[in-house]
Amino acid sequence: MGQVLHGSATTTEAIRRAIQNSQESLRALARRYNINQKTAAKWKKRNSVADRPTGPKEPRSTVLALEEEAVIVAFRQHTLLPLDDCLYALQPTIPHLTRSSLHRCLQRHGISRLPEVKGDKPVRKKFKSYPIGYFHIDIADVQTAEGKLYLFVAIDRTSKFAYAELHEKAGKMAAAQFLRNLMAAVPYTIHTVLADNGRLASSVCSATSL
Repeated sequence: MGQVLHGSATTTEAIRRAIQNSQESLRALARRYNINQKTAAKWKKRNSVADRPTGPKEPRSTVLALEEEAVIVAFRQHTLLPLDDCLYALQPTIPHLTRSSLHRCLQRHGISRLPEVKGDKPVRKKFKSYPIGYFHIDIADVQTAEGKLYLFVAIDRTSKFAYAELHEKAGKMAAAQFLRNLMAAVPYTIHTVLADNGRLASSVCSATSL
C-alpha cells in the first residue's frame, strides 16, 4: 500500500527514517535532502515517520457556544431521547440549533447513539398507563466556563413531549417561571406534575402556591 503524506509535506517516510538514523549535522541533512534545518530537526526528534493529524486537537462547533453544547449534552444524557425529540425540545432554548449541528455535537461528545441493553432482554412488564398530561419534571446541573447553571426538564410520560429551559438559579421563583412557560408551551392540559429531585420538588410545591 502506498504511503499517504500531508499535502504540503517536503519529505517522504524514507527520507524521514534516514534523517532519524543519520549522525550528520542538521545543516548537512538539510543540504542533502533539500529541506530547511527546522524540518530536519523536527524529524530528528520524532520517533515516528508518519504525519501527525492536522486540525484542532479538541474540535469545536462554529455554530454552538460552549454553554449551549453543555446544555445539549446534559439534556441528552438526562432524558435519553432520540435526536429529533431532543431537537424539538431544545430549539426554544437554542433557536439556531439545527438537526445537523445537534447531531455533530452529540458525535463530538460520544453520545450520538443511545445506549443498548446488553445481554438477554428482560421480560417485559406491563406498566401502568398514564393519560396524556402527566409530566415528570427534573433538573440537571450544567457546568460552564462562567459557573454552574440549571437545566429544568419536563417530559410527558405518555406523549413524550419534552420541554427544557436553562436558569441561573434553581429556587422557587425559577421553578414558578418554568411551570408557567411549560403550561404555555404544552398544547394540551397538564393535570399532574411529578418531581423526583428533592430540591426541585420543594421548589415546584412552593411555585404552585405563587
